[in-house]
Amino acid sequence: MGLQFLFMDDNAPCHRTVAAEQLLESEDIERMDWPARSPDLNPIEHVWDFLGRRLAGCTLPPVTIRELRLALQDKWAATPQQLIDTLILSMGRCCETCLAVRGDHIPY
Repeated sequence: MGLQFLFMDDNAPCHRTVAAEQLLESEDIERMDWPARSPDLNPIEHVWDFLGRRLAGCTLPPVTIRELRLALQDKWAATPQQLIDTLILSMGRCCETCLAVRGDHIPY
């Protein structure tokens, strides 16, 4: 990841378990400060939603882990670069909006 690697999570309880904390500490991984209740700022949520919708639209949905992995890889490869670019470019506006509402929900 490089020397400037910074871990981002959304403060979900599963990310704050003793095991998760110990792993991050043992690997000397710095965690980004992240406002509680703010998944709005995480663009990967929109990518997961996009991939989930594409999987749901499959005529023959995957039934094994291997099939799921292959299907996700196919859907990821077919993800339009424009979607990723749009999400990246929207981050400044989303951060500004989140600050304006003092960390409350934003319509993103």
